[in-house]
Amino acid sequence: MNLVTLLPFIVLIGAMFLMTRSAKKKQQAAAQMRDHMVPGTGVRTIGGMYATVKEIGDDTVTLEVAPGVHAIYAKNAIGAVLEDAEYNRIVHGTGDDLTIDTPVVPDDASSLTLDKDADKDADKSEGEAPKLDLGKKDEPKADASDDTEPKDGKADGEAGTK
Repeated sequence: MNLVTLLPFIVLIGAMFLMTRSAKKKQQAAAQMRDHMVPGTGVRTIGGMYATVKEIGDDTVTLEVAPGVHAIYAKNAIGAVLEDAEYNRIVHGTGDDLTIDTPVVPDDASSLTLDKDADKDADKSEGEAPKLDLGKKDEPKADASDDTEPKDGKADGEAGTK
């Protein structure tokens, strides 16, 4: 057999070996990280939820997702074990680098209006709503003495055939 014919297969087998080896290393590193969890450690699940470890079982871990709220997760669902400083910065907002760039939105929309006096005037004249022009033109009304037959041929207004 020709070496040129076998070369692509050799490259493919070598690439598969390297990919499985690197994937296996990642799995071992993740398992080692999960084995270093202790109660009180902050974690992030693979779904992106931050919680505190409460209990560790063989295949499960009990997480406190909110004060007094516990949930049981598979150990494989833990995506990262976080350092205390990082967990507190993310969850509790502690740290010097935390700044709020977005404005604070009030609970009701009344304070969002620009002209507060206009709101008071609108409340006083609540019964007098201005008429709106919706762009509909008045159609000429038919004369009552006009005894012509309707377009559909029906005198009673029903649609259909004669």
